Amino acid sequence: MSTRGTIKNRLSRRLAAASALAMGAALAVAVPTTADAAAARVDNPYVGAKAYVNPDWSAKAAAEPGGSAIANTPAFVWMDRIAAIGGTPGAMSLREHLDTALDQGANLFQVVIYDLPGRDCAALASNGELGPTELNRYKSDYIDPISEILADPAYANLRIVTIIEPDSLPNIVTNAGGTAGSTDACATMKANGNYEKGIGYALHTLGAIPNVYNYVDAAHHGWLGWDSNMVPAGVEFKKAATSEGATVNDVSGFIVNTANYSALKEPNFKVTDSVNGTTVRQSKWVDWNYYVDELSFAQALRTQLVGQGFNSNIGMLIDTARNGWGGADRPTSAGPLTSVDDYVNGGRVDRRIHAGNWCNQSGAGIGERPTSAPEPGIDAYVWAKPPGESDGNSAPVDNDEGKGFDRMCDPTYEGNGRNGNSKTGALPNSPLAGHWFSAQFQELVRNAYPPIDGSGENPGGGTDTQAPTAPTGLTSTAKTSSSVSLSWSASSDNKAVTGYDVYRGSTKVGSATTTSYTDTGLSASTAYSYTVKAKDAAGNVSAASSALSVTTSAGGGTGTGALKVQYKNNDSSATDNQIRFGLQLVNTGSTAVDLSTVKLRYWFTPESGSSTFGTSCDYAVLGCGKLSLAVKTNGSAAGASHYLEVSFGSGTLAAGASTGEMQLRLNKSDWSNFNEADDYSHGTGTSFADASKVGVYTAGALSWGTAP
Repeated sequence: MSTRGTIKNRLSRRLAAASALAMGAALAVAVPTTADAAAARVDNPYVGAKAYVNPDWSAKAAAEPGGSAIANTPAFVWMDRIAAIGGTPGAMSLREHLDTALDQGANLFQVVIYDLPGRDCAALASNGELGPTELNRYKSDYIDPISEILADPAYANLRIVTIIEPDSLPNIVTNAGGTAGSTDACATMKANGNYEKGIGYALHTLGAIPNVYNYVDAAHHGWLGWDSNMVPAGVEFKKAATSEGATVNDVSGFIVNTANYSALKEPNFKVTDSVNGTTVRQSKWVDWNYYVDELSFAQALRTQLVGQGFNSNIGMLIDTARNGWGGADRPTSAGPLTSVDDYVNGGRVDRRIHAGNWCNQSGAGIGERPTSAPEPGIDAYVWAKPPGESDGNSAPVDNDEGKGFDRMCDPTYEGNGRNGNSKTGALPNSPLAGHWFSAQFQELVRNAYPPIDGSGENPGGGTDTQAPTAPTGLTSTAKTSSSVSLSWSASSDNKAVTGYDVYRGSTKVGSATTTSYTDTGLSASTAYSYTVKAKDAAGNVSAASSALSVTTSAGGGTGTGALKVQYKNNDSSATDNQIRFGLQLVNTGSTAVDLSTVKLRYWFTPESGSSTFGTSCDYAVLGCGKLSLAVKTNGSAAGASHYLEVSFGSGTLAAGASTGEMQLRLNKSDWSNFNEADDYSHGTGTSFADASKVGVYTAGALSWGTAP
């Protein structure tokens, strides 16, 4: 898939410190200036962070037309070969980058670890310097020197975020044999296990440094979104994360869409839509995938990974550097209803010829600016691939960087099995992977979404310095003993409002792209003060709204109406290797329910076989991205040694309303068979009916059903 290399121009540290700006108001924070004040470990390293701005990339961006508007945006530094650690001509060393981060007063540093043996076995443009068997050199000459530098006490007050080895483990799942896109190189890496061993060693070695946060690359929805790929990918990720001394505790989370172009959100159609009886999943573009964008995929993958045994607090990152797809060609509504393909193709904002195309894509634009905690389960939107760095050369180029000529970067190439034998959609005249590609950068700026000042809404305009108006009408729409739901009236801006930051007291607790937000994890009978600020694409932030004081409900009181759950059996066999069923939650009361306080439990026994599980949401009226699934142990109760717990990230359920159908399933990690006949919650009815043996828990207390 996409290349990840990077080449940098050296600037003096003094100039860099003077010119580099913070990640933006949403992430700015005062930080200690001495190594004695080591950074405390936090759950999400992006909350309250001031991120390092790479002056090498910043200078290139600022020199381009329109580039000054984004030149001070933080992005990852790439260690794409051994020489990059010590610096190369025109490129700062890792230690110089870290020192410059301290000069900037940053407390967040982002780095890509990218030099596995046999790296990126399915793409020539991003092949690396180490051969398939050079695992020991990877450890001694690459990971160990990086670890020694990152562990220096001088950097102890930096939160150091790593991306561990893009484009490798997903290739083992999809391209190592038996598919149209398989390669001999990927088959070799699957057989020798050096991807898993190398990544395990990196996780274990870097994870031992207290201020390092490891995020493992997890491809994108157009690669792993199908069941046949997603569940095996989770198994593969777990295998790597428990190799060479590593444990799941060395993994802070995962990142999707690294250096790719998949849209963050597809606003004009849903995977559940149908056209003349044909579902969107049957369209040529979606091709039976369960996910049409990166946000829904990331949230679902997170649930699946927790089910595989990763820690429940893992977070996801999404690379939004080049997936904006704005400009004049961005659709504003779904396509015509003449066919499902017309409907999808006319409405999709991702304008690629095929979702398998990854090299220097024509028509792409810069996406969301780096933002912390933008959605449930998402630690941050980040720029993993700095805009303007080429994915690969469009024609053969002799080089000493180990980078080959990949026909997927050639705009005349007719494609292969990995992109449905389609044209590549690549821009012409591109340089080597990682080298500066001026024409691409300028196109990304022109097509940015949200628009960048000087492009899109105001071509050729000057710098946007006007902040949005302050939000008004802040009110509480619902509350429980542990949550407060807020809404407010929209702000206005001379360009466009791109989102809102919500503050509890002086602490930012989250962001929203709509005019509502639910704050959770609160204490009962406690007063909280809230304000909201609006922001635009240029980073301008409004004044705060008027403060609103809300006191949570008393502990022990439900304050949530009356709930029941209905069940139907979706499984034709009680003895196959998956449990399939549908649930829907119904509010029979007269008040709204805060769904963030509700959990459902389906009890079962796995009999023999694996003690870890995979979970999936196949369809939900609410949207699978709003559900979290996890399998937990329940002791030795007959028919109920385990349960599948269903949680809702946010939202409310109105009085008399239903969530609608949620189609769920689970499997053992080794895919051995179940015997569902004696499971506590199992039923045989194929139509929805009240289910007293499926539990509903509200604020931790059983409010419907009978527990085993």
